[in-house]
Amino acid sequence: MVSDQHRSSVRSDRYDEDYFLKACEGYEEFAVSEGRQLSRRLKQAFDAADVTAGMRVLDVGCGRGEILRHCLKLGARAYGVDYSRVAARMAAQLVGDGGARVGRADAKVLPFRSRSFDRVLMFDLVEHLHPWELRQALSEVRRVLKPGGRLIVHTAPNVWYDRYAYPVVRVVRMLMGEGEKYPEDPRAITPVNLDVHVNEQSVMSLRRVLRRADFEAQVWLDTPPQDRDENVVFQFARYVLFNWLPFRWFFEREVFGVATVDQGG
Repeated sequence: MVSDQHRSSVRSDRYDEDYFLKACEGYEEFAVSEGRQLSRRLKQAFDAADVTAGMRVLDVGCGRGEILRHCLKLGARAYGVDYSRVAARMAAQLVGDGGARVGRADAKVLPFRSRSFDRVLMFDLVEHLHPWELRQALSEVRRVLKPGGRLIVHTAPNVWYDRYAYPVVRVVRMLMGEGEKYPEDPRAITPVNLDVHVNEQSVMSLRRVLRRADFEAQVWLDTPPQDRDENVVFQFARYVLFNWLPFRWFFEREVFGVATVDQGG
C-alpha cells in the first residue's frame, strides 16, 4: 500500500483545454459568457470571500480565470496561479491587460512574500491535492495571508454523499428506470474525476484539516437547486434529506469554508 507521503501529484497534463472547457466546474457558463457569468456555486463561493476594492487577492488554482476577472471588476488587485500550463495561459488571455498577474506555480510553493494577501481563494482545488499536498498548500496559504486575512474554500463533492447517500439515490433511480445515468462510482458521471479527484472532503474533515493548519475555520454544506418536477412524496423526502439533521450531512453535495488567520499571525 502506498503511504500518503509517497503518492504522486496528479500530472499537470491531465488538466488540458478539454478539461477546462468540458468538465471543470462552471464550464457551461464560461462558454456562454467568456467568464462574465459565474456558475451558481462559484458565485456562492466568491460571495463568501467578500472581496472589496483595494484588496490583494490570490486565486490558487485559478483555472480559466473568471474569478480573477470578477476580482478586477470589484477593484481588487488580483493574482492567479495554476499548476496547469494550459490554465495559466487561458487565465492570462482572459484578463488580458486588465491588471491581474497570472503565472504557473504549484500550490505547495507559492511565489509570494509572507503576509501579502487579504484573501486567498481555493475553489475546486482541495479535492485535487493528496492529503500531504493539501497540508503543504495550507501552510503556504497561511504564510502569504496577512493577519486577519481569509482563506475561502469550495470543494465538491461532499465525500459522505458519495459514500453513503449516493448508493441509496442510485438504487431509487434504477427502480425508476434511470439507472444508466447513475454509474456505480459517482465520480464516473464526469469520467476525468476518476483520475483527478484524490482527496474529497466532508464538512468534518475539511474543518479538521483547516484547524490543524492553525486556521480558525467555519465550514458548511450546501447543494445546487434541483428544480425537478416531482410528486409530493419526492418533494417531502427531498426537503427532509436536505434540511434535517443528520440527513443533510450525507445528502448535501458541496462543502464551503472560510478560514481566518488570527490577528497575532
